[in-house]
Amino acid sequence: MVVDFVRADSSPTVAPATPLLATPAAAVQAAEALAPRLFAQAAATDAEAVFPTQEFDWLRAAGLFTAALAPGLGGAGLGAPTATEELLTVLRHVGRGNLAVGRLYEGHTNALLLMQLFGTPAQAARWAADAATGLLFGVWNTEAPAHGVRLEALPGGRYRLHGAKTFASGAGYVARPLLTGALPDGQGWQMLVLPADAQPPVLDRSFWRPLGMRSTASHRADLTGLEIGPEDLLGPPNAYYRQPWFGGGASRFAAVQLGGAEAVYDETRRFLQALGRTDDPYQRQRLGQMALLIESGRQWLRGAAAHAILPNDAGAPASPAAGAYANLVRTAIEQIGLAVLPLAERCVGARGLLQPEPFERLHRDLTHYLRQPAPDFVLADVGRFVLEGNDLY
Repeated sequence: MVVDFVRADSSPTVAPATPLLATPAAAVQAAEALAPRLFAQAAATDAEAVFPTQEFDWLRAAGLFTAALAPGLGGAGLGAPTATEELLTVLRHVGRGNLAVGRLYEGHTNALLLMQLFGTPAQAARWAADAATGLLFGVWNTEAPAHGVRLEALPGGRYRLHGAKTFASGAGYVARPLLTGALPDGQGWQMLVLPADAQPPVLDRSFWRPLGMRSTASHRADLTGLEIGPEDLLGPPNAYYRQPWFGGGASRFAAVQLGGAEAVYDETRRFLQALGRTDDPYQRQRLGQMALLIESGRQWLRGAAAHAILPNDAGAPASPAAGAYANLVRTAIEQIGLAVLPLAERCVGARGLLQPEPFERLHRDLTHYLRQPAPDFVLADVGRFVLEGNDLY
């Protein structure tokens, strides 16, 4: 096993403050403008040993690091229920630029949303200040087989951590990972935000040998021996798994995935135009089918915003359809991505799959990212929901 210690000084140096975006619409404009720049840089960071440091400097400089924060916390308000469509659009644009960056940025955004939803005002203010100084957040939830994270109670409300997380995206660069751990005596699962710059986990880099999404640094992170205080605990036990927030978050990673499918579509069109193959009726038919698929994905995201908006108050009632609709969105966009890829392959042929063309990387990244857990279960759960007489709309 290759084990590596990664400490805070390996993270990129950032400016002490990030620009402020005044509105959700401004965040959408910033992400749309940044997407081509991210795309042009993507090939340079397509390796397990490389982290997209420069890309995250660009996200910070564009004000997108704090965009998910409420205006009172220095953000653009992308976390508000009324800004759901703008939030999903920002994620789609970042994914269109680089799926690996999109995956990491979605985790950063997810953590900021959870800390606003379940944190105390003092915690939210503290973590918002961390984001404003450029610290990267993330969410690490996947348990290491037979070695999941558990909390050992210590005096003074402190805990010692034992166990590990796998698929810990951004490990070694995420300074504030939000993770879950089992409380003593079967009390449930507790969210916490680890100050990883002060207490870095031990990373097993040999875990991450992926097909795609190479630069996400999704290593195995062993947290054994690290200690946290009561100020690091987020929300009550089992809050992370509360519905509809847990299942409803699927729309966010689906938005990033759709951005990857859009990149495949955009590059296929560019490739055929460069070769002068725009008069071929079969190529036209394939591009028409791809256009249909991409537009249907955008409509699904609009549906997620219109019909499955999640309240930003943990005590407020939410539509029971929110989680079920998000599962539909996730499933539909997975099917869209899986349909776009073979159409693009037929369009560009073997020539298009040679470097420096981007298709080989795009196909690896999207194929890998589409493999989210339990795809059959989530669709079956939608079936259960509607068979019980519930309405999705």
